[in-house]
Amino acid sequence: MSRVGKMPVKIPAGVEVKIEGNTVTVKGPRGELTRTFPDPITIVQEGDVLRVLRASDAKPHKALHGLSRSLLRNMVEGVTNGFQKSLELVGVGYRASKQGRKLILNVGYSHPVEIEPPPGLEIEVPAPNKIIVKGIDKEAVGNLAANIRAVREPEPYKGKGIKYEDEYIRRKVGKTGAKGGGKGGKK
Repeated sequence: MSRVGKMPVKIPAGVEVKIEGNTVTVKGPRGELTRTFPDPITIVQEGDVLRVLRASDAKPHKALHGLSRSLLRNMVEGVTNGFQKSLELVGVGYRASKQGRKLILNVGYSHPVEIEPPPGLEIEVPAPNKIIVKGIDKEAVGNLAANIRAVREPEPYKGKGIKYEDEYIRRKVGKTGAKGGGKGGKK
């Protein structure tokens, strides 16, 4: 039995769950999420608890069991509290700003980079070097944060770029000046 899959998902007060076959709709104070789960997975509501059951002990069914439970838990968590990812801009002259819903990034290119968040997601810029991505869908929040980070990934020599707030950039030692100056050989 999957350790994650067998754990029940508690439904907090104010959250409505509707199960139609393999499609589950979760409605809460922050919004509504719908997801269709694969056939070998069955979701059952027992009072204020959701349980995830699998059809058999076949390897693919076992793999889907824990995943489905985690996705279901993230849906309940998202409509209750929501999710957020924080990013930092490191580098001289690197800054972010908002123009309406668009995020404008100045990160060392000859032009500013504009990113329009998809519906349901929100971008905040509390400081010129800080970006916060918020939403109820954990997967969508993570994807948007990864797309913003991909505009200028942190480089290992000076650490310049866009990084997650809790990310550690492993630094490399740069080249040192070699004696002799020219190509090859000793002088």
